[in-house]
Amino acid sequence: MSEKPVRIGIIGGGLMGRELASAIGRWFVLDPLPVKPELVAVCDAVPGVLDWFRRVPTVTQFATDYRALLDNKDVDVVYIAVPHDLHERMYIDCVEAGKDLLAEKPFGIDRQAANNIARAIKKSKQFVRVSSEFPFLPAMYRTWQYCASGALGQLIEVRSAFNHSSDMDPNKPINWKRQAKRCGELGVLADLGMHPLHVPIKLGWRPVRVHAQLTKIYDQRPDGKGGMAACDTWDNALLNTDIRANGRDIPMHVEMKRLSPGDTNNWLFEAYGTEGAVKFSSSDTKAFRTFERKGGDQSWSRIDMGFQTPFKVSTGGIFEAGFPDCYQQMWAAFLAEREGVLGDRMGCVTVEDALFSHDLFAAAMQSHRDKSVVALESLPGVPA
Repeated sequence: MSEKPVRIGIIGGGLMGRELASAIGRWFVLDPLPVKPELVAVCDAVPGVLDWFRRVPTVTQFATDYRALLDNKDVDVVYIAVPHDLHERMYIDCVEAGKDLLAEKPFGIDRQAANNIARAIKKSKQFVRVSSEFPFLPAMYRTWQYCASGALGQLIEVRSAFNHSSDMDPNKPINWKRQAKRCGELGVLADLGMHPLHVPIKLGWRPVRVHAQLTKIYDQRPDGKGGMAACDTWDNALLNTDIRANGRDIPMHVEMKRLSPGDTNNWLFEAYGTEGAVKFSSSDTKAFRTFERKGGDQSWSRIDMGFQTPFKVSTGGIFEAGFPDCYQQMWAAFLAEREGVLGDRMGCVTVEDALFSHDLFAAAMQSHRDKSVVALESLPGVPA
């Protein structure tokens, strides 16, 4: 199979930018796809951040102004991983420069920014998706397939969560994710929310109403200069929603937590039905758990998943997958869909999916503010 080169540029050379460099550097482990990414350009406003990428021999541009990278005719696709307040301007500039884009969530600091980005994408006709790695873990991918197969029967209840404990320490210095001017007033909703929504949305389980409980545990943190700074974003969010399935309203609980004792970084998904059920937690990443009912007997079973990824790799099937692997699988899905060869595999978050998430977050904010249940149909539509 001939491989079409796809030249990648990164704007934002932090944690996720380095993950992309790693994923591209290991691309040869994948069974051949008709595309072969090559990292050619990196941009970061902090010159010292660029030094890490100098070990990547294919990178020929090291920029501190993102516009210089967008002007580079040797770049086909751009990955942008920057604070939320920069999304709108950079994403719009990217597609207007004729570049395809893998954007980071939440796809704009708020709903209006997301709408503006979406309008620019529609006008440009560029290929754009949004990052979310979770469903590409082998056991979670199998979970999605199980739910999509109809094995659940009549749906009873769903729970989807992304919980971690990164902010449990009150002495942890403040960063931009704890400040509304950079992260947005949505706080944890925007920063983590797409992760627990990705699989439900792909299954067609979109909330039609929501009752939200948002909590702010720490009002201030050390500012790193000997003083204290105000924390004005939400730490935890619990969304009690209704989804519509088989003509019925079904409860779906969505959780996003920065203060979840004991959870280092736990993606969790559970779906229960009349004929079957399924559970997944990244705290036990290999476990694919299903329920069955036979006559009067009920039982849960566990399959110990190996390296059964949607895009096949040279790694032996008996081994374990980790975050670098599901991140690479996400990029394989992005590039395969861009090339038109995704097939029946799960795709990345679409622009429409991201806009819907902002609808839900706006409804959740209104629900918390008014202590009410908010129907998503009551929100204004996206401007044309």
